[in-house]
Amino acid sequence: MTRSAFYALAEYCRDYALELAAHDQTRVNLQQCHQFNQWFRQVRNYPALAPSLRSLKSARPIARWQVMTLAAVCGVVLFFALGSRFPRLTHLFFVSGYFFLLIGLYFVPERLYGTTVEQIEGKVLRVVDTLETLLMSGSMEFTEAAFFQVKENLQVARRELRQQIDLAHRRWR
Repeated sequence: MTRSAFYALAEYCRDYALELAAHDQTRVNLQQCHQFNQWFRQVRNYPALAPSLRSLKSARPIARWQVMTLAAVCGVVLFFALGSRFPRLTHLFFVSGYFFLLIGLYFVPERLYGTTVEQIEGKVLRVVDTLETLLMSGSMEFTEAAFFQVKENLQVARRELRQQIDLAHRRWR
């Protein structure tokens, strides 16, 4: 990894942390998931960062509306296909049960099937921590001014990400 790439990555982390702060922490934002996955693929390609970030997984861009649409379409197809095979009372029981299942599915937290903005912030925070560890090791051989500029960018990113994660957790206390 070159010093200019490291510097650009630190700047991007700072800007990305500030951008993520503008979104609802508890919701899945498909655009942010795709943006994170694209950026994370590039970050993993750096040999200096790959070992530390190997266990970090990509974001899952699955939103509530996608899950609800899939469940509703599957249910409608199933009821039309099996509607004539059961007595009317049994069919009514299945339809009402399925309706309550859809309502219950709506209340399942999005973080169970998709990656929320808060979880993306946690992943970016791990990247920032890895970058800071690499910076402090001295292996990048920055000049003093560049070192402090990169360090400041990483500290701003860390502060913003930690603040947003803390605010998301305070909501549930």
